[in-house]
Amino acid sequence: MIIFMIDYLSKILIMGTMIANGSAPIRVLPFMNFYYVHNTGAAFSFLSTEGGWQQGLFALIAVIACGFLSYKMRQASIIQTAHNIGCAFIIGGALGNLFDRVQYGFVVDFLDFHYKNHHFAIFNLADVAIFCGVLLYLFSSRKKVS
Repeated sequence: MIIFMIDYLSKILIMGTMIANGSAPIRVLPFMNFYYVHNTGAAFSFLSTEGGWQQGLFALIAVIACGFLSYKMRQASIIQTAHNIGCAFIIGGALGNLFDRVQYGFVVDFLDFHYKNHHFAIFNLADVAIFCGVLLYLFSSRKKVS
């Protein structure tokens, strides 16, 4: 729930201070801007140019993933900390982006990393949580070598 709330509050702040695709980027660091965009696709704007059918698909994937990971967390031992934190990060991020899709019909993205004039895909804190959660989940799933 903490991941969801941090993501939600960051998006409310951005939506309250910037106009999507219309505001000038806000320089945060020499290599990072805030630039508010609407993303109807998935990560890296995958399928964003489709006619809208993808919104339902991405919502369904998020619901299934959250259900599966909740089940995996219930099965895991309390001492499997990295596994459980990884699942929680993925669930929090997935719910953050799912909320956007249901509420607005798009995902709010605003983190713009760049090197000189070369920009990476714009993303949000939910995406960061999902990425970190997947890394933790995979790390915790490795077989121990004896």
